[in-house]
Amino acid sequence: MPKETVTSSPRLPAITKNSVWAAIALVLFLGALWVLHRELAGVHFSEVVGRFRDLPGRSLALALGFTAASYVALAGYDWLALRHIGRPLPLIDVVLTSFIATSVGHNLGVALLSGGAVRYRLYSAAGLSAEEIATVIGMIALTLGLGLTFVAALILLLATSEANLVLHVPDGLLRMGGILLLGLLLGYATWGAIRRKPLRIGSWQVQVPRPLTTGLQMIFALLDVAFAAAVLYALLPAELGISYHYLLCIYVLAVVAGILSHVPGGLGVFESVLLLSLPDAPRDILLGAVLAYRVLYYLLPLALAALLGIGKELYRGSVPIQRSVQLAVDLVGRATPQVLGVLVFVSGAILMFSGAIPALPNRLTILGAYLPLPVVEMSHMVGSLAGLALMVLAYGLSRRINAAFYLTLWLLLVGIVASLAKGLDYEEAAVLALAFLALYSGRDRFHRQASLLSLRLSTAWIELVVMVFIGTLWLGVFAYRHVDYSNELWWQFVLHGDASRFLRSSLLITITAAVFTVVKLMQPRAPEPGLPDKPALDQVAKIINGTPQCNAALALLGDKRLLFSAAGEGFIMYQVKGNSWIAMGDPVGPDDVREQLAWQFRELCDQYNGRTIFYQVDAENLALYVDMGLALLKLGEEAVVPLEGFTLEGSARAELRQVLRRAQRDGATFEVVEPGQVTALVPQLKRVSDRWLQAKSTREKGFALGRFEREYVARCSCALVRVGGEVVAFANLWTGDGKSEFSVDLMRYSDDAPKCSMDYLFTELMLWGAAKEYRYFNLGMAPLSGLESHPLAPMWHRIGTLIFRHGEHFYNFEGLRAFKEKFRPEWRAKYLAAPSGLGLPTALLDVSALISGGLRGVLLR
Repeated sequence: MPKETVTSSPRLPAITKNSVWAAIALVLFLGALWVLHRELAGVHFSEVVGRFRDLPGRSLALALGFTAASYVALAGYDWLALRHIGRPLPLIDVVLTSFIATSVGHNLGVALLSGGAVRYRLYSAAGLSAEEIATVIGMIALTLGLGLTFVAALILLLATSEANLVLHVPDGLLRMGGILLLGLLLGYATWGAIRRKPLRIGSWQVQVPRPLTTGLQMIFALLDVAFAAAVLYALLPAELGISYHYLLCIYVLAVVAGILSHVPGGLGVFESVLLLSLPDAPRDILLGAVLAYRVLYYLLPLALAALLGIGKELYRGSVPIQRSVQLAVDLVGRATPQVLGVLVFVSGAILMFSGAIPALPNRLTILGAYLPLPVVEMSHMVGSLAGLALMVLAYGLSRRINAAFYLTLWLLLVGIVASLAKGLDYEEAAVLALAFLALYSGRDRFHRQASLLSLRLSTAWIELVVMVFIGTLWLGVFAYRHVDYSNELWWQFVLHGDASRFLRSSLLITITAAVFTVVKLMQPRAPEPGLPDKPALDQVAKIINGTPQCNAALALLGDKRLLFSAAGEGFIMYQVKGNSWIAMGDPVGPDDVREQLAWQFRELCDQYNGRTIFYQVDAENLALYVDMGLALLKLGEEAVVPLEGFTLEGSARAELRQVLRRAQRDGATFEVVEPGQVTALVPQLKRVSDRWLQAKSTREKGFALGRFEREYVARCSCALVRVGGEVVAFANLWTGDGKSEFSVDLMRYSDDAPKCSMDYLFTELMLWGAAKEYRYFNLGMAPLSGLESHPLAPMWHRIGTLIFRHGEHFYNFEGLRAFKEKFRPEWRAKYLAAPSGLGLPTALLDVSALISGGLRGVLLR
């Protein structure tokens, strides 16, 4: 690769939409903590812990039952959405998929996105397409919105007095509000009965459900919210005198506030609303119940999902087990990186929070009898540092980085030892041990080699880490608010000096976080790669000869930049247009390096604050791009002709036989020339190409399409059609590994060629490929073909179908499909993977500009 002289610059963060939302959520989180600090004045931390520990077993059992019931109702969201799109799955599959996705979404925050990524991985394995999964996720969001509206309407109408106590609005206005909400829902159901147009929710397009489906949506959502509120209600003592209807009203308000705040899990916001709405309830009792609610409704399901992952390891090679258990284990195995990433993050947060609260005095006394005080002091600081590191490494786990896996294993062991040595926190050590076993059981999922030093955290992940860090400081201030501050506390080393240990560990993690941030910000950016030189293209040619991806030969054009794997056995070809970093196709190379390359490209884009885009990717790799946080858009379909046993016999091939005979009567002959012989033919091929361009009134394209470059053409085999010894038509061949499939790129002919020269060329190529024992002949993609046009289809599909049928001014899309259809091919979907929202149309525009040589070329031929 040619070296460039580039001045290194710090990696200053760019202001993006995500960073703005993260800043808003952080401000709201800080506001919620301020409310909590004010409302908990006079409450000691020990009182809250005491209330939590003294919860009756009957209350915990009831709350656990209501939690299970709520998760079953949440599974109804998925079941109903699958039924709505006409793709029902076995009930046990739906329940387990919903459970895993929901447990991840609840704990990581932004449940629609984080849980959506898990759903995509699991439902794609069940055979659902990207469009169907997108519709399922949209339906789930719609069900939640309808359900909350329905519950709010019922509360305003049937529990008006309780709503008045919370909202302080006259009963008449509350009833009017309930009637209005109910009227909106009835109008929506009526609309679904008489209209077939879809409803847009953000970037999702969903068909308006029929009244029966709408009714079921409201029922499932009502059960979900009612059971979730019952979890908290069961944990509150009866002597508080709080009615269920009153708590349900407050609970709905708290949930909506948490969703609108964009704070992950509504942490702090949910608690603040409860405290403000229940001013007469003892704060220690209420906060103890909320803490138990968080453990049962959020952490316990995540732990169960992790246990299923451990079950995968325990049952490996053992006797057959029940299908439901085996299915659960398999599903968790497919979602391992997401589940374990969340579990490790939560483990790190627990270590951080634990370092901010006092240890139990009796346990410290026991420790003091066996461990020296310096060991206890050091364990406290090491545990807090390990927690911070685990939260950062969890991001590396979600990206399947091998180094993050091994380092996390060691840190979990360190955390277990530190938990026991700083306060005999065996409960905390048990959680970390569970995370360790779950992570070890999923070790085969973390095979990606990458440098942790170059890892750049996403905005959402940074937001999570910062919130946990701030929450840790707030928790410590709350836990020790009864301790008078003095400078001597920093230097006080005594067995029961918890406040002093909190101050020192807080300072240590603050300094560590600040140093880490400064180092990452000041780390110089590597020079942006340039176009490849001849040695790089020679290396690409070697890789192409061993891969079945015949379209990888586009890299030989030399107009795209190259990103090689660490060992040089695979590559990604890409180009930059504006802020879009666009990879052409899937990563090229062996299966074990392609995923690593994709993540490597994502991290390269992050270094330059670029949009990560993959153009024309295969359906089999879509789960990888969803894991990377990209949205999917169907571009069209690729035609491939099976060549096993291919002949021109039979009525289906009658037209091709006629083409062959007609061309031969016109004096046409066919041959395939190997690369070493093409160089001498380049002048003749150039003349044919120029005449073709002139006749078509067009110009050379690029990026996703080949263009006539002497060096490029000379590197490929070439199929020729001659008349009277002169070349009148040609196509350069992409042959890949020489056995899987082959394709053509440039297809050009002069005005001296017979009318059917291209049909003749393709027919002869299929016979040649069958003789060479290729499995497929790839005819290339038909853009915009195969898109849905019914009301349930996404908007892009319906726009694309319109252009496909009526866009002859720009390109003969339908004619191209018809030309390829005559060879009776199989059709494979091709996709664009790009950031969601406005990132999708921007990506399409930038790709089009790259192919056409600029925006002017998009509108001109």
